[in-house]
Parts: sequence; structure tokens; C-alpha cells
Amino acid sequence: MRVVELDGEMEPIERFASRGARSRALGHGEGEAHVYTIEIEPGGEIGPHEAGFDQLFVVVEGAGWAAGADGVRHPIAVGQAAHFERGAVHAKGSETGMRALMVQVTRLGDDG
Repeated sequence: MRVVELDGEMEPIERFASRGARSRALGHGEGEAHVYTIEIEPGGEIGPHEAGFDQLFVVVEGAGWAAGADGVRHPIAVGQAAHFERGAVHAKGSETGMRALMVQVTRLGDDG
């Protein structure tokens, strides 16, 4: 067992015309699996880009929005997650600030 610090040093997200967004890798698995913590500052966003993996974006603090290829912003808050399929154009942002866990895997099934 090990304790993973979520508040460690964060790297700025500079791709996809992003601003005010940072990430920290929490782990990588076999078979292309990655877990990150993401922080988006008030007014920040991760710009539109294609998902390289199936992605589950789980809000753990604050609130914001997630958008698909159509650019329509859907509110998302604590207790909610956005699921983007591999290849989907998507973006995320927040007017008030948001922290999330981002899980990326080759394929994420739908149990719901």
C-alpha cells in the first residue's frame, strides 16, 4: 500500500490552446492506462482536442463544464463525471475553479 499525494507539484497544460490548467500524473498501468489529477483555475480551460484514449473525467472539487465536438458546454460538478470515447473532440473548463481525476484507458466499458 502507498499513499498518493494529490496536492503535489502540478505541470501546466499548454497544449490545445489551454490556459489556467495543470495536471499531475498519478499512475500509469499496463495496457495503456493513465490516471491524472487535473486543476482548472477560475476562467481556465483545456481547449478542444481529440481524445487519445477513452477518458473518464471525475470532478472531485468545484464545478465547471465539459463539451463535445459540438462545443455545447454541459455543467459538471462534484459527484459527476464526463465520459469521452477515444477519438472524440472535447474540451473542459471552469468559471469558478475545478479539480478532477482523469482516468484514460484504451477502452472504457459502460456499466451504467
